[in-house]
Amino acid sequence: MKLRHIAHSRTGDKGNTSNISLIAYRDEDYELLKNSVTAEKVKDWFKDIVQGDVVRYELPEISALNFVMYGALGGGVTRSLALDMHGKGLSSAILDIDI
Repeated sequence: MKLRHIAHSRTGDKGNTSNISLIAYRDEDYELLKNSVTAEKVKDWFKDIVQGDVVRYELPEISALNFVMYGALGGGVTRSLALDMHGKGLSSAILDIDI
């Protein structure tokens, strides 16, 4: 099953760092989300663009995970030649992970 079946995503950016949140549609799916989507899995999924570490934060009160990906935006918004300099498309990409 694709991650998109149990969660939605939002992204943000600051400099060369991308922030991706995964929010379970239903509270009862949070444990599956937490057990299936590790920082290592996210780093491997984005291995072609993430040059730094990926750190995962758990937010059980809102059934969400937050991933901070360092070195993920090609130098940052003002330096990147990428079409998606802010990394907003990463929220759609992460939802393609199989769990």
